[in-house]
Amino acid sequence: MQNPAVNLLEQLDQVSQARIQKRVAIYARVSTTEQAEEGYSIDEQTRLLSQYCEREGYVVYKEYADRGISGKSIKGRASLQQLLDDAKEKLFDIVLVWKSNRLARNILDMLKIVEFLKQKNIVFRSYSEQYETETSAGKLQFNMMAVIAEFERDNIAENVKMGMIARAKEGSWNGGQVLGYDSEQVQGDNRKRTLTRLVVNEKEAATVRRIFGLYTEGHGYKSIANTVNKERHRSKKGNLFSINAIKTILTNPIYIGFIRYNVRRDWNEQRRNNINPEPVIEKGHHKAIISEETWQKAQSILKSRSKTPNRVHSGEFPLTGIMKCPVCGAGMVLGRTTNKRKDGSKRVLEYYVCGEWKNKGTSACHSNGVRTEYADEYVLNKIAKFASSDALINDVVKKVNKGYRTISEPLQREYAILKRSLEAIQSKKDKVLGLYEDGILNKIDLKSRLDKLDEEKKLLDERIAPIEQQLGQSAKKEVTFKMVKQVMQSFTESYKQSITGEQRKQLLHLLINKVTIADNRNIDSIQIQLNNEVVRHFTKQEEDKSSDDDDLSSSFSILIDL
Repeated sequence: MQNPAVNLLEQLDQVSQARIQKRVAIYARVSTTEQAEEGYSIDEQTRLLSQYCEREGYVVYKEYADRGISGKSIKGRASLQQLLDDAKEKLFDIVLVWKSNRLARNILDMLKIVEFLKQKNIVFRSYSEQYETETSAGKLQFNMMAVIAEFERDNIAENVKMGMIARAKEGSWNGGQVLGYDSEQVQGDNRKRTLTRLVVNEKEAATVRRIFGLYTEGHGYKSIANTVNKERHRSKKGNLFSINAIKTILTNPIYIGFIRYNVRRDWNEQRRNNINPEPVIEKGHHKAIISEETWQKAQSILKSRSKTPNRVHSGEFPLTGIMKCPVCGAGMVLGRTTNKRKDGSKRVLEYYVCGEWKNKGTSACHSNGVRTEYADEYVLNKIAKFASSDALINDVVKKVNKGYRTISEPLQREYAILKRSLEAIQSKKDKVLGLYEDGILNKIDLKSRLDKLDEEKKLLDERIAPIEQQLGQSAKKEVTFKMVKQVMQSFTESYKQSITGEQRKQLLHLLINKVTIADNRNIDSIQIQLNNEVVRHFTKQEEDKSSDDDDLSSSFSILIDL
């Protein structure tokens, strides 16, 4: 029979070890194409990583998972961004992934993330590659693996692109959705993967024919959009047609039986300005929707109407986009009307009008126009008044901070209660161990009671973790008079010194989140935004940036209504 004193020491050692257990953040990711592949699933990754943590004696703080998202960019990965936010609060000690390319395939992104974690004294580990970034040898191995991972991604992308170009040259459809057709799966000859072909969708084909018919009758893009929307025609996804959607349909040779591919090169890097002068255009295996005669007539009209639009006014109307339609909430854009004076001369009036109305017609919304002269002057005067008034800035700062304190105080009370409950559990553990030492409890009862207390502690820890995170964020959201004053003064000076209208527009779009309009078409509110980007742009913080700051984690975002 074992000595009770030895058993007690073992129990005490287990309790001591539990107190210093490493907290692990598990991160898992699958892209859309990988979800069906064995061994790539989120569940499989987290299962393996959780088992690893159990073997190593680690505590899993939280599992972060991005499902169906590519790893070529860290943007748009909500769970990864949340992990980085939590890392800034040092809520865990280790970040564990199944494979390093789950974190990022782009080597620059990967190195930035690992360096950021290192600044927070957080270790990065890869389950399948077994290296440790806290050692020199492990860091070298990690850098080499990161380079290889990016090479693999680029190589796969190049091979896939070559295959798709080859398919397009054969007249085959490479997949995707297009109005007028449905994709039907077919089994290709001597191919492992399932291919697709286009089959005419008669209901949608009628919409395509209507659009071409209106255009060849002399209607413009907006007139066509307005007409088909009123006639209840809808896009492939059930949305209203926009001007751009109409133009895209009228210029797509798929409707006369041709496959067009590789229109843009390096799509991800340069979406708009890298048009391929020689895209793949081959006769396809699908049925045409419109006749060759209709297509040629439409292209002839397109060519006769094509001209470079006059864009000299683009930067002179700074509220486009940030001023919101009072009915649908869409961004307002520039609109013009021409009035005729009594003497016969013409007068051009400029308005901010609903972007949805201008793009899709009255089926989407109404113009809800606001004179540009009034709106620009009102907004600039309001901002200037706020920037020059210490009393107004003080008042806003107090209201913002009071609002966050109102939110945080109940959380702080709940946090204090939960922490006391944790302390009570620890006291119960000490008492149970004392009873065992005195021979009142046997080993089985001791284990049963400790397991029950550990389960209670686990539930409390799960409740405490999100509260700690919220309290940490609330503390960061406190703003100071000095910061707001400096941002507003810097904005005012920068705006005055701006040479072009485009520069002034960029400054306003950086500072203003949105401008709202009341029912009487007057400005209702101006919403200023304060976040890392704004503060760093309008203050000297970027020059004095410490190692604790990092672009990967957004520390705060505050909206102020003027």
